[in-house]
Amino acid sequence: MFALYVRFELKDETAAIGFDELVAKTAPLIKSEEPGTLHYIVHTIKDAPLSRAFYEVYADRTAFEAHEQQPHVKHFLAERDQYLESHQVDWLTPTGGKGLITGE
Repeated sequence: MFALYVRFELKDETAAIGFDELVAKTAPLIKSEEPGTLHYIVHTIKDAPLSRAFYEVYADRTAFEAHEQQPHVKHFLAERDQYLESHQVDWLTPTGGKGLITGE
């Protein structure tokens, strides 16, 4: 299992609309074209209207690398910066919990 959390800070309300439209075009392709992407969940954040959080879980590192090579993901990565003030990626190491995929 390979997971990460990304928080995006958007420039303004117009940027938020554009970013959300970009995500709306990209997410269905992730769902339909990427069997190794187990969870790709986009969140808004209460009391932070210009923030978005992505929680992503992949079967393994290879699945994540395949995700990064998809044309729809490359398009997302090329277009997203015009909407961003900043972003932060946190690489996650699961240590326990309900639904944990252990490979067993």
